[in-house]
Amino acid sequence: MVIVFDMALCWVVLALFLAAGEMEATSEESIIMSRITADIGKGFESCREETQLSPEIMKEWYQLWDYDFEVAVHREIGCTIICMGSKNLLLDNDNRVDGKIMLNYLRTFDNGGHLASKVAELYQNCDKQHKDIEDVCSRVIKSFACFKIDVKKAGIAPYAAMIEDMLEELS
Repeated sequence: MVIVFDMALCWVVLALFLAAGEMEATSEESIIMSRITADIGKGFESCREETQLSPEIMKEWYQLWDYDFEVAVHREIGCTIICMGSKNLLLDNDNRVDGKIMLNYLRTFDNGGHLASKVAELYQNCDKQHKDIEDVCSRVIKSFACFKIDVKKAGIAPYAAMIEDMLEELS
């Protein structure tokens, strides 16, 4: 009986150890995603002015990466995302994220290489789902809403508070 209890305890400890390791890896990936998101967000102020985001939509902008916030599909936010992608040279001539450029961009971040293909695949899958939307700003925000759900499911969503802190440091 003692041997069975000791074996069970060993399995529980092993399971907890493995779970902790997985949570740590996920946390590290989310931190990397936060850095990437903050880097892209550096161009936000000039893009906000260019796209003339209204105060109502600005409230939503600041909640985009909040875990429980469901992204509405405001066209203006899509236009702002396009502007930021353009400033980071991530878009092709059709204002679509270029997969090869995105991969190379993601690989420039410390430990971003192992995330690059996963993130690019998730975004491109979402973009394909909305490829028939002619209005580019509407297509981008719908693709982003899909992407946010998928990165949350994959356990690699950035941390909203960390993005804010990183952007403040960059200012």
